Amino acid sequence: MSKTVADTIVDYLVEGGVKRVYGVPGDSIDPLVDAIRRNQKIKYVQTRHEEGAAFAASFDSKFNGMPAACFGTSGPGSIHLLNGLYDAKMDKASVIAITGQVERGRLGRDSHQEVNMTKLFDDVSVYNQFVSGYENAPYVVWRAIQDAVRLKGVSHLNVPFDVFMEKVENSSTYANRSITPAYSPDLSQAIGAIDASERPVLLIGAGALKEGPQLTDLSYKIGAPIIYALMGKGIFSDSEKRVLGGLGLLGTRPSLDAIAKSDLVIEIGSSYPYKEFIPEGIQAIQVDIDPANFGKGFPVSIPILSDSHTFINSILPMIKEKRVKYYEEFASARYAWERELHHQESQDTGVVNPALLAHAISQESDGNAVIVTDTGNTTVWIARHFMAKEGQRFLFSGALASMGDGLPGAIGVAMSTDRQVISAVGDGGFAMTMTELATIRKYNVPVKIVLFNNSKLGMIKFEQEVVGYPQWGVDLVNPDFSTIASAYGIESTRISKNSEIVAGVKKMLESKGPFLLEAITDPNARPMPPKVKFDQAKGYFVASLREKVGYTPEMLSH
Repeated sequence: MSKTVADTIVDYLVEGGVKRVYGVPGDSIDPLVDAIRRNQKIKYVQTRHEEGAAFAASFDSKFNGMPAACFGTSGPGSIHLLNGLYDAKMDKASVIAITGQVERGRLGRDSHQEVNMTKLFDDVSVYNQFVSGYENAPYVVWRAIQDAVRLKGVSHLNVPFDVFMEKVENSSTYANRSITPAYSPDLSQAIGAIDASERPVLLIGAGALKEGPQLTDLSYKIGAPIIYALMGKGIFSDSEKRVLGGLGLLGTRPSLDAIAKSDLVIEIGSSYPYKEFIPEGIQAIQVDIDPANFGKGFPVSIPILSDSHTFINSILPMIKEKRVKYYEEFASARYAWERELHHQESQDTGVVNPALLAHAISQESDGNAVIVTDTGNTTVWIARHFMAKEGQRFLFSGALASMGDGLPGAIGVAMSTDRQVISAVGDGGFAMTMTELATIRKYNVPVKIVLFNNSKLGMIKFEQEVVGYPQWGVDLVNPDFSTIASAYGIESTRISKNSEIVAGVKKMLESKGPFLLEAITDPNARPMPPKVKFDQAKGYFVASLREKVGYTPEMLSH
C-alpha cells in the first residue's frame, strides 16, 4: 500500500533510531503531526516553544548518542528552532529538523509566512534540502538521517504542505540502509611520542564518554593525570587521585599546573577551544572522528582520525608502561585545591552560598544522576563545586553556551531515561524558557530544578567588572519563581540561607515528580578568576586585573 511523504518521513525516522520528536503543531506541518499520531513507534512531545523543542532534541541526542527530531511550521515557527539547533551543531548532536512550507504553487509570491528556509538553515545544517515532491522524498529523508548520524550534526528538510500529502509509490526504497564508518589509524607516531614523553596529560571530552575503564588503563600505564573539558565531567569521579578536574576558567588549579609542566597532551574526544590554556609549542596528539576538528583549538602535531574506542584499545598493548607516574606529583596540589573549594563553600553572607548549594547537590544526588546545566554563573558552580561521581552525566550548552538551555534540555534527557535528572539553572536563563514548565507538567516529567536566583545576570556583571566597567544593565526584576511552579501544579520550595540548603535539597530529590527548588543566592559571589594566560617566564598561569575583583596573587599563583 502506498504511503504519503509524511508517512515516509516518520517511518524513516523510526528506522533511523529516532524515538522522540519535539515540536509545536501548525498548519503547514500538520500532515506530519498526523503521521506521527498514527505511528505507534515514535513519541511526540509537545513543547510550548520551538526553541524548547530544538534544545530538547539536542540534549536528547547528546545524552543518548542517538538521533532525535524536532519540527516547526512555516515562517516564525521554524525560525524559533534555530538557537537550539545551533546548540546541536556546535556540540555535535544528531538532530533532524523538519520545517513546514507554503504550498509549491504559492512559492515566490511573498505569501503569508513564506520564508526561504533552506537558505536560512544553511549554516546550521550538515545536510539541508528542499523536498520538491514524492520523487525525491525517500532519498533525501534517508540521506538526512544518515548524515545527521554520520557527521554528528543537524539535518534540515523543508517540506511544502502539499508535498507532505503526496503518495510515495515505494516508500521502503532506502529503509534499513545504514552507513557505519570503520577506522584503522596509523599509530606509529603516537606510540613514539607517548613512549618518549615523561610528563603526558590526558585531555578528555564528550567523545570519550563510554571509554572510562580503558582510559583508566591508559592513564595508569603512561602515568598521565586526567584533565577534562567541560563535557567530559562525570566520566571519572572527581575524587579519583588521577583526575585533576576541568581546564580553563571553569577548571582547577592542579589541571593548569599539570598541563603547564607537561611535555605531551593527548586529546581524546574533545576539541578544546581555548589555546591560552595550552602551553605554546607543546607536542599534542588529537584523536577525533572529524578531520575538520584537528588543530581547531591549538596546534596539533599528531592528528589521529579515529573514534576513541578504536584508538585506546589499539594503542594500549603497543605502548610501554612508565615506572614514574606523572600524576603522583599532584597529590598535594589536589588537597590544597580541595581546601580552597571548602573555604569558598564555608562563606556565609546571610543568603544562600551558591558554591555550598552546588556541593550539597553533589552529596545528595544519585550515583547515576544526569545534571543539565544552564549557561552563566550556575555553570561555574556546578563545574567547580559539584563533585562528580563516576557514572554521573553532565550536559551543558558547551560550544554555543546559550542561556535558556537548562530547562528544555533536561526535558529531552528525562523523556528518555529513568535516571534522576537535575536541571541547574540561573534566574536569567530560566526566565528565557520557563514556559516549558507547562511541558513538564503536561507529561509529569520528574525533573528536579535547582534555581540559583541572585536577581542579576551574574556572569555578565562579573565580566564587566573584570574589564573595568561598572556593572550596568544586569539587574533583574524577578517574580517568586516557586509560586509560578506551584501555579503549574509543580511542587516547589524556596530557601534563602545556608542552614536551609540540605533540607531543601533532600526534599527536592526525595519527591516523586517534578520539583523546583528556588535558592536566593548572593549576587556578589565571585564564580571564577578573571582571564588567565600562561606566563612562559614564570612558568604558570597568571590573571589580569585580579586585584579589581578581589583575587590576590597568592590565590592564583602556585
